[in-house]
Amino acid sequence: MRINILQHTPNEGPGSIQSWAEDHNHDVYIYHPYQFGNLPTIDETDMLVILGGPMSPNDDIEWVHQERDLIRAAIQKNIPIFGACFGAQQIAKALGYRISKAPAKEVGWAPVYLQSDLIDGIPEQLTALHWHEEMFEVPNQAELLFSSDLLKNQGFVMNHRIVGLQFHFEPLANNVREIVVNDNKYACDNALGQSNQDILAHAVPTENKTVMYRILDYINA
Repeated sequence: MRINILQHTPNEGPGSIQSWAEDHNHDVYIYHPYQFGNLPTIDETDMLVILGGPMSPNDDIEWVHQERDLIRAAIQKNIPIFGACFGAQQIAKALGYRISKAPAKEVGWAPVYLQSDLIDGIPEQLTALHWHEEMFEVPNQAELLFSSDLLKNQGFVMNHRIVGLQFHFEPLANNVREIVVNDNKYACDNALGQSNQDILAHAVPTENKTVMYRILDYINA
């Protein structure tokens, strides 16, 4: 299977998503449309992963629009799609739903609470990395998957093929360090009250990789 990953900033890579792909002997192709403007075609896409980034789906940028065209084509072909943060927002926006400022800027480690039993084996509460200040509307076709204390719409699941998460389960320890050392200014004045040192000192929960694997298994079943 060919997995096309759309990466939107150098310091937010696929983390455990790539580990899952390698464990299943899938081929991974990583695109950087923010830098090169290139995107895969739908005919060469067996699974689509849309990662986070500092931009907004509301930005009037050509590749941002083209990326949503690709998402809509993947939905039409029933191709598995996973989106994290900006990626989840792009999925919702591609379906015609609103992206807006969240009630609070969440940056750091905080609990998320499971709201759906569609995916087996996910604990009722997990600690995830948050790095956002915008939010998506949950599409009518989808089911709310996760909420947090500060934001109801933290994740959705749709058609057994699509999962979008506003937060991050995918970072491994090295990925967290890369995010923080490069985007450390973003952590200032956040509602979780965590400093960069606080974020770095928090170990990545081992169950996050397990849950990421369960989500990817689910959309590919």
